[in-house]
Amino acid sequence: MEGGEWRNKIITQLQGRNKRETIAFQDIISFQSRLFDNVNTLRNENLQLTLVNERIRFSNTDSVVPGGNVSNEKVQSLEHKILKQQEELTSLHRTRGESAQQIISLNARVQDLEKQLVNKDIIISENAALIASLRAEIQMYENNMNELQGLNQVLRDEHQALQIAFASIEEKLRKAQDENRSLVDRLIKYKAKDADKMNEENDNFVKSSNPTAFFINPFGRVSFGKKSDKVRKELEEAARESRGSGGSPGSSDDKAIDTLSYYAIVLPSKVALRFDAHDGEVNAVKWSPTDRIVATGGADRKVKLWDISKCVIESKGTLIGSNASVMSMDFDASGTLIVGASCDFASRVWTVNDQRIRHTLTGHSGKVMAAKFLGEPAKVITGSHDRTLKIFDLKSKSCIETKFAGSSCNDLVTSDGAGSTIISGHFDKRIRFWDIRTEMSSNDIMLQGKVTSLDLSRDSNYLLACVRDDTIQLIDLRMNTIVRSFSHDSFKVGCDWSRASFGPGGRLIAVGSADGGVFVWNTHTGKLETTLKEHTSAVTAVSWHPQSGLLASVDRGKRAAIWGDL
Repeated sequence: MEGGEWRNKIITQLQGRNKRETIAFQDIISFQSRLFDNVNTLRNENLQLTLVNERIRFSNTDSVVPGGNVSNEKVQSLEHKILKQQEELTSLHRTRGESAQQIISLNARVQDLEKQLVNKDIIISENAALIASLRAEIQMYENNMNELQGLNQVLRDEHQALQIAFASIEEKLRKAQDENRSLVDRLIKYKAKDADKMNEENDNFVKSSNPTAFFINPFGRVSFGKKSDKVRKELEEAARESRGSGGSPGSSDDKAIDTLSYYAIVLPSKVALRFDAHDGEVNAVKWSPTDRIVATGGADRKVKLWDISKCVIESKGTLIGSNASVMSMDFDASGTLIVGASCDFASRVWTVNDQRIRHTLTGHSGKVMAAKFLGEPAKVITGSHDRTLKIFDLKSKSCIETKFAGSSCNDLVTSDGAGSTIISGHFDKRIRFWDIRTEMSSNDIMLQGKVTSLDLSRDSNYLLACVRDDTIQLIDLRMNTIVRSFSHDSFKVGCDWSRASFGPGGRLIAVGSADGGVFVWNTHTGKLETTLKEHTSAVTAVSWHPQSGLLASVDRGKRAAIWGDL
């Protein structure tokens, strides 16, 4: 039985293989069989015709038939028929050969297809293994995602609890600030009365004493003679107290504003000096806080220092090292260091005296639009088009913190001497407030256009924002509200980095226009005081000298101008 089974199995396999291998050529085999049948039929007919021909030929040779032409015609027709049959036979042989060649080609193609089928089976096996591994990986990621979702929910609950606690603390802070503001207002009133009394006593003293009692020096400060030392001390003390008490431009306590700063407010009316600052357009200008030195930065990748203490333009030096346009600059409080932001994704710190580069601050992935010293010369904060703010420690020469703003930063300022609060202006029309002790911005202010520049008043109570909708916004930082907006039909913001600036006493603001004019407004009345005409290209930046009240302006046509009385 076993022997019969394996024979039957082998016969079945052979029959299956024969069926698989012959079914693809069944038509060809049938066609070839028909050709063979036709060939055999034609061969038999040809043989019969040959016999008939031979019989006719013999019969013609043995008998004499009148009209032999008829027999010859039959012979010729038969020969012609034979030739035709031979030609048809030759054609059939040729067709047979072509069919055989086609069979060979189809066999080769079948072998190629079998090889491709084997390769595809291998690929399918590999893909199946890959799919299995990917499914296992997906399962692992889903498990991780579930764990992270649970952790995220826990963090959200903690964050909500912290927000509730923060709201409570913020409410307490608001009440304390209100109480402090009330006390400050009362103190301002008392100081204003003291200042009025001192001014009255000083006037009486001046009328009855030597005319050399006091005079205004070239820097706008009040100087006193020997006979008025007591009055000078009292006035200086009143000025310091009133400045520290939070007096603000435009408020009802104007008499309590810094007396010395009041004398420094001189409305510029003419050009004192004009010169070509750079080889290309000038992007930034900044006065030194201690000397009559003005710094300019331009598209020629340089920062240049200009000394005007001798009432003429004298080159103080050129700071090199930047690989692209310099977009902004800032001096430290002592005037010994200067930081410049550049379009080469970096900022650099130089020493003013020897014009040597001290630090190169890298890490941004977009052009750096603003760089400022943060409370102390050892720290610098930068804002970039890569939508981040970075804080650098010059001692460790590294970035110690990155804040993600979500929008390109065009300018920034620090709102207190310790540098704990940062204010940044952005392309998305928002002004953001940052506490360096936290990662996220505490709040923001939405404007009607992208912010091109920011500037703080000396008492840090007011923020000046230049906006691309051709307006200048004055913001009270104590209430985070816009208290005044400045605009004019002729005023147009010339570029995305146009810089506006507060005057020394906070009573005047200046900003350049696309038509080459410099517009000066009064912060108290909102009135346009004057329009200074000198530039022929769009004015990109302006800067007030902190003591003398001189105004510097630069444009996109490499020109710089100093306004005021030297």
